[in-house]
Amino acid sequence: MKEVLLALLAGIIIGILFNLVKLPLSAPPIFAEVAGIVGVYFDDKLVELILLKIL
Repeated sequence: MKEVLLALLAGIIIGILFNLVKLPLSAPPIFAEVAGIVGVYFDDKLVELILLKIL
């Protein structure tokens, strides 16, 4: 969980810097792509949880 919070903080800082320098965001403009990334992350955690319960 610490890694997720650090990644979020880094993203916020980079977003602020990009805004200050007036650069376009390097993030995908489409919500579906972001949802796909989040889905992959949660699927990984779900499989990990299931494997821990079984083994």
